[in-house]
Amino acid sequence: MDSHLYRKAAARLPHMLNVAVLRFNTRGTESPRGRSTGSFDGGNLERFDVAAAVKFCQDRGLPNIWLVGWSFGTELAIKYGPDHQISGAILLSPPLHRATDSDLMRWVEFGQPLHALVPELDDYLVPADASERFSIVPQARVYGFDGEKHLWVGEKLSLIHISEPTRQAEI
Repeated sequence: MDSHLYRKAAARLPHMLNVAVLRFNTRGTESPRGRSTGSFDGGNLERFDVAAAVKFCQDRGLPNIWLVGWSFGTELAIKYGPDHQISGAILLSPPLHRATDSDLMRWVEFGQPLHALVPELDDYLVPADASERFSIVPQARVYGFDGEKHLWVGEKLSLIHISEPTRQAEI
């Protein structure tokens, strides 16, 4: 991903937390750096992109694999995370358009943590509605961020500060 948020995470997190970061675009994604192969499939064939990324990490012996998605990427993490040996998922601005309650129910049995970071002024899902939707997953946590929008633009939203939400609604 060429987004400012992922670039900042990939640059800072390895040094801050001693973790590896793998960024990738799903099929058909276009950015200033080019276009990935394949065609966008609305979240269906993209399950193979998630599987390939997890396998890439597992093949290299990386421990404690987490999926982190933003917007559409959160839908993929919700839908396909339980299919893999991962430690959990972090969701930035989850719209919950493609991910259904039955997808969320799979996380109940899966049992791994699910953390949703939801901007107060998000275009698709606000913290109160996110708390309601995620309430079916006991291990899910929703963190609301006052005054913020879907794209997480601005220096005050650097990843150093994401660990300090302005409001937390635990389910």
